[in-house]
Amino acid sequence: MKEQYKHLLNFVANLITLGFHGVMFAIVWYNYYANWVSENPIVPFFRRGNWAIIGLYVLIVFFFTKVLGGYRVGYVRVGDIILSCVLALVMANVVAYFELCLVWRDYVDAIPLADVAGIEICFSILWNLIVRKVYKSMYPPRQMILVYGDYSPSDLIAKINGRRDKYNICATISYRELGFVEICKEIQKFQAVVLNDLPGEVRNDLLKFCYERGIRVYCTPKISDIMFRAADDIHLFDTPLYLFRNQGLTIDQRFVKRIMDIVISLVGIVIASPFMLLIALCIKLYDRGPVFYTQERLTRDGKIFKILKFRSMKVAKPDDEAHITMKDDDRVTPIGKIIRNIHFDELPQLFNILIGEMSFVGPRPEWKMTTDQYTESVPEFKFRLKVKAGLTGYAQVFGKYNTTPYDKVKLDLTYIENYSVWLDIKIILLTIKILFQKENTEGIDSNQTTALK
Repeated sequence: MKEQYKHLLNFVANLITLGFHGVMFAIVWYNYYANWVSENPIVPFFRRGNWAIIGLYVLIVFFFTKVLGGYRVGYVRVGDIILSCVLALVMANVVAYFELCLVWRDYVDAIPLADVAGIEICFSILWNLIVRKVYKSMYPPRQMILVYGDYSPSDLIAKINGRRDKYNICATISYRELGFVEICKEIQKFQAVVLNDLPGEVRNDLLKFCYERGIRVYCTPKISDIMFRAADDIHLFDTPLYLFRNQGLTIDQRFVKRIMDIVISLVGIVIASPFMLLIALCIKLYDRGPVFYTQERLTRDGKIFKILKFRSMKVAKPDDEAHITMKDDDRVTPIGKIIRNIHFDELPQLFNILIGEMSFVGPRPEWKMTTDQYTESVPEFKFRLKVKAGLTGYAQVFGKYNTTPYDKVKLDLTYIENYSVWLDIKIILLTIKILFQKENTEGIDSNQTTALK
């Protein structure tokens, strides 16, 4: 029965948080900003005007918190929840300040709003810790069994075991070791089942078995599954049809995306120019080597272009073998470690975006050599080339630097097949969040030259 109240607990906890933010802003609004008088006073707000200002603030906080995943209590790590809430409040209060300036047609004192933001942040941290503790006590880790196919599920188990607060894989079974009837008997002993890399027929039979009995199922998707999720429903007659367009972005989508790229890159270059000048100076003073690093990469339809980055490694010798960055790579300079950790080595790519070689959001561009190597192992890897390469992307937000090629294809294909302007905006905002998450920049192991395992 407790399972039925899980979403209710999450809803009530988030409603209390949002209500607190609204009350705090109302206090600072009524006690300071509503009575603020500029040199050219305007007509005071009526009651409904006050409510509108407060309501708009609540909506802004809700928007940023929702996009950054701050309401997913019990789903993601408590540290991620707190980071999302803190960033959302910072962004919301920055927007709220400019809103106040527009309301009063003048610059207003930001100190009262900053004080309230500090109180809201402290409350959010404390409240999320309390809610997470309650959630954990009410809903302990789910006891699970993993059914796998021909390949070892060790990598998936390692990832799932990273969330022992939520999942607990107690047993594993290969579908080749036991028959369907025996597997079904084992499944019923657990609270949930994970289906990993199973042939379609076996997976479908197990899904139907679990559906009939209300058993929770987690399933790793195949590339075709991602295509199915994005297909259009056709209801012209009494037999349902799925339509797969398989063309990447439409002409109108590419036009809107290009306009966004031009605007964002121009604004980004203006804002980032002081940082770029400082980084360039530091790199030059460190070893007198070149400031920039160019490399041939692939973009839409396999077109080759030269990506522009700040040099973060030692100057390569002619006989050095090229390979992607490893964990604790000794080629990375002290300056490089800093700019790589905060992703500022990527800032020059704003110029690649401005001239149309890249997009702001899209699959990260790979070397041609690496793409050819990955394609030999994962033929679908070339599907990523249906759209322009991007500065950030779905795989960067939800994956890691060392994500395997097969998983990277699935992430990037999810973006391509579900593209929208809203998705681009969401990924851009989530990119700000991952700047504070070091694990997203983790390199490959020392015994690897690519992300293939």
